[in-house]
Amino acid sequence: MIEITEKDMLEGIRSWVEVESQTANINGVNQLMTMVAEAYEEIGAKAERVPAKNKAVSDHLSVSSNWGGDEPGILVLSHLDTVHPSGTLDKLPFSIDGDRAYGPGTYDMKGGAYIAYAAYSEIVRNRKTTPLPIRFLYVSDEETGSTDSRPLIEETGRNSKYILVTEGAREGGKVVTARNGASRYFITTHGTPAHSGSRHRFGHSAIKEMAYQILALEALTDYDRQLTLNVGEIEGGTTANTIPSFCKIHLDIRHASMKDAEQMDAHIKSLKSINPEVSISVTGQINRPPFKKNPGIEGLFKRAQDLAKEIGFTLEDVKTGGGSDGNFLAEEVPTLDGLGVDGGGAHTLEEHLKISSLVPRKTLMRRLFETLT
Repeated sequence: MIEITEKDMLEGIRSWVEVESQTANINGVNQLMTMVAEAYEEIGAKAERVPAKNKAVSDHLSVSSNWGGDEPGILVLSHLDTVHPSGTLDKLPFSIDGDRAYGPGTYDMKGGAYIAYAAYSEIVRNRKTTPLPIRFLYVSDEETGSTDSRPLIEETGRNSKYILVTEGAREGGKVVTARNGASRYFITTHGTPAHSGSRHRFGHSAIKEMAYQILALEALTDYDRQLTLNVGEIEGGTTANTIPSFCKIHLDIRHASMKDAEQMDAHIKSLKSINPEVSISVTGQINRPPFKKNPGIEGLFKRAQDLAKEIGFTLEDVKTGGGSDGNFLAEEVPTLDGLGVDGGGAHTLEEHLKISSLVPRKTLMRRLFETLT
């Protein structure tokens, strides 16, 4: 049997990691999409670029096995964008230290995206097929909420019997069978500018107003309800000696229930300013619904758990607070997430995958392809 080795996978992952692909780097993401498309086409799969409707993001990529036609099958969800800006490779080059391979996107989620390709390649190179057709969707905007790719994900997912998500494993190798949902909002305040020395009393500060709003919003965090509010970005003002007339924040909310999501949505959209001379406006919405474990997901996890035991390792599952593209369809289609590499340090300069996880995770993915019916 032809096997894709650990060394092979490290070299493949390295080639993907060394193409910098922050979501906003359209040329970089498109370059990587081309590399991935060519890799699949070389082994006989059909690869189709799907232009983004939003010109601020790059193409998406849809890949289909050369068997099974249009019948419902397995959908493998991955993203090729990262949060790391261009130039991160200078600070975090691809490198190996013991069982760790470092680099931007190694864990989130080029490592997992690559092992899905490796598992499929192993089947094809051994001149085999699978009971179900396999489709791969590589999207370009997951890190910013998948607002452009969501319709494509939902359309493809609804013609699937199973969804496998190649996000990184959690807590030492656990797969994900439940996730919190997520909402994203932009909140803007507009005040009145004035000279901060001679006309201070005539100004109305947009930043001061926003400071009140931020404190009130983050105070709504309730860990017992798995409800968190985080202002992750802020901009505003003009100069140090001018009362600021503008301020804008990006608010991220995570929620375990749609009830909380809807309550927060209504609250955010009805915000009122403390200072009546400062206006406040809100854009945004519920981005991803919660992903809850149900009988279909439990059955898919049990299948993966049994296969892992055959391969020689123990597989456990976990619920996690972060959202993924798996959230969009988990209620409708059995979905198993966290099937990517084990590792850690996502979104930081310590991002890495565990090399020892490559072969077992690739083999698990291949065995799921081979046995799901």
